Amino acid sequence: MIHRHRRPPRAAAALGVLALLATGCGARVEGGGETAAATVTVNRCGEEVEYTTPQRAVVYEGGSADKMFALGLTDHVLGYVMPPANPPVSESPWAAEYEKVEFLGDDLLNRELVVDAGADFVVAGWQSGFSDERGITPEILDDLGIQSFMHTESCYNYPNHPEEVTPFEGLYTDLERLGRIFGVEERAEELVADYRARVEAVRERAPQGDPVPVFLYDSGTDQPFTAASQVPANDIIRFAGGENVFGDLEERWTQVGWEAVVEAEPEVIIIFDYGDQPAEEKIEFLREYEATADLPAVRDDNFYVLDYNEGISSPRNIDGLEGFAEYLRELRS
Repeated sequence: MIHRHRRPPRAAAALGVLALLATGCGARVEGGGETAAATVTVNRCGEEVEYTTPQRAVVYEGGSADKMFALGLTDHVLGYVMPPANPPVSESPWAAEYEKVEFLGDDLLNRELVVDAGADFVVAGWQSGFSDERGITPEILDDLGIQSFMHTESCYNYPNHPEEVTPFEGLYTDLERLGRIFGVEERAEELVADYRARVEAVRERAPQGDPVPVFLYDSGTDQPFTAASQVPANDIIRFAGGENVFGDLEERWTQVGWEAVVEAEPEVIIIFDYGDQPAEEKIEFLREYEATADLPAVRDDNFYVLDYNEGISSPRNIDGLEGFAEYLRELRS
């Protein structure tokens, strides 16, 4: 069966609770108006960086925006850059927050856009936003006097200052670090505690017995593009009670061979849903392609559609985990 998880609006509800807890916007204090900008030293991919409380953040992709919105930091966000692959922001639990900030473009992140916007802070991932080839790196922005923050999940191969944690730990780390930068540590702690509790609840209910072999299909016909160990989808699979058939590869998103997919005999295939190729087209390809037509997952029609923003580093990883875990439990019941 093809299963699409429809996320409950938990994230939006959590944002409402956090808004009630807030005493103002970022570095403001009760009765005192806006204070002088606070300075704090926070780790950025293994490098200690001194931050001054940002006021004009530019965020790249849904994961970056969601982290800021989940922390109640909408007032500190100038705008967002959303490439076409990202699903419409209207589908986000934070759709109302997106409406309060500026849409800055639907291209890849670039230096000119950031400078022209007058940004004082940029949030993105390494090689998914920041890029040597495109001339926008934390070092380049440092030289321009623009602060930056990288998703910890993307740091493991960052030159000179590598940092490697499991993907969900990367999410928690980001929320805690952003909480320190913006002076909202309590909000960050509450979010992380809630997310950890939800993950633990899923793990406790995971199907007993051997893990279900799972293959994530991102794209590709000559060679498939898939999720390795360093991306949130790997944690989603293993916490739910599955085993990512390419989870032993120390990479993020990577190409593999169809022969390796066939040898792994996946019982479930996750379709990573984004861009202008519908999930149904990817499924149809796997059904018709000679190498994959006889895979156990294809024969049994065991397809699960994972939303793009549930698979990249984002608070929505928890929603993605809960949805996939429910699917596996039903499959094994």
